[in-house]
Amino acid sequence: MASIRRTLSPSNHDRTHVNGVVGASPLSNPPPPSQKHSSGDLRRLLAGAFFLHRHPRRIPPWKQSLLRFLLFFLLGFFLGVSPFVSLGREGFDADLPRATEDLGRTILTVRKHAAIGGGTVSMVPRKLVIVVTPTYNRAHQAFYLNRVAATLKLVRPPLLWIVVEAEAVSAETAEMLRGTGVMYRHLVCKKNMTNVKDRGVHQRNVALEHIEQHRLDGIIYFADDDNIYSVKLFERIREIRRFGTWPVAMLAESKNKAILEGPICNGSQIIGWHTNEKSKRVRRFHVDMSGFAFNSTILWDPKRWHRPTSNPIRQLDTIKEGFQETTFIEQIVADESQMEGIPPGCSKIMNWHLHLNTRKLPYPKGWQLQKNLDVVIPIK
Repeated sequence: MASIRRTLSPSNHDRTHVNGVVGASPLSNPPPPSQKHSSGDLRRLLAGAFFLHRHPRRIPPWKQSLLRFLLFFLLGFFLGVSPFVSLGREGFDADLPRATEDLGRTILTVRKHAAIGGGTVSMVPRKLVIVVTPTYNRAHQAFYLNRVAATLKLVRPPLLWIVVEAEAVSAETAEMLRGTGVMYRHLVCKKNMTNVKDRGVHQRNVALEHIEQHRLDGIIYFADDDNIYSVKLFERIREIRRFGTWPVAMLAESKNKAILEGPICNGSQIIGWHTNEKSKRVRRFHVDMSGFAFNSTILWDPKRWHRPTSNPIRQLDTIKEGFQETTFIEQIVADESQMEGIPPGCSKIMNWHLHLNTRKLPYPKGWQLQKNLDVVIPIK
């Protein structure tokens, strides 16, 4: 029986593997064109990302790295922007009071004093006290300055001690000031003191000019080095608003009695003056140089105090002895209504003015005597 064998053409034989994919059978249904292109692109992408090691000859290594980078970048980007967690505003809302709500439920008060350790501490800053002390070379200068420095060291800060020397700075005074523990400024009055009646006038003017130039804000007090001061005096001085005065006890020239000079007060109001004036030339204000203090802004801010003139306030060397204080005060205030007496009632003596002169003793160099003094004290 004859047999019929159908010969297949070479095109119908199984195709060889191309790029690792087996050729399709001619009996299978061909896919649509769109599906064919999309599936081919996906295969190429996956093959390029994961199976490129099968044909290293066709795709360069840098393209493999680039494709992997792009694939993982896109994967991370889509994962990052996906809303896996709800970030609603509710999680960040804070219960803030509205403008229309009552804010008086919690009242915060600012007090001038705070309780610390069972006591009260004032929170108001203290006023600066500016102490002006003229000095000159003499035998007891070291004793006087150290006595004043010991008092000032006990005063609560802030305090500035302005020491003014005549003609030149002495090494002894400078060394003493450095060891006092008090904030100070050491100035010099370079005026020739040969024919000057009162050297303290020019020394105080140097301090006033320094305060005015640097606009120091505080209470100015003229404290001569030969006086005795109470610590309470400087605390009272801080309370002065414009001009304050108080009674001063002093020894008479004869050294055999004490006299009183200063205001008579009804509370803080000045109603009269203690005076020992026997001459016919009556002073306007009976105040000692160490018996008053005033606000430093009067020197450099005349508009604040409604001063009629802007002329500098200075002490005058041409004034007769005994009238230096009242002439200076008349430049600061018009009358007693612009003054305040301290303490209330002017009932306490807070400093003494002692007329102690040592003119017969020479000024020892370095404040040290080479030999003991010949002093004979009779036994009574």
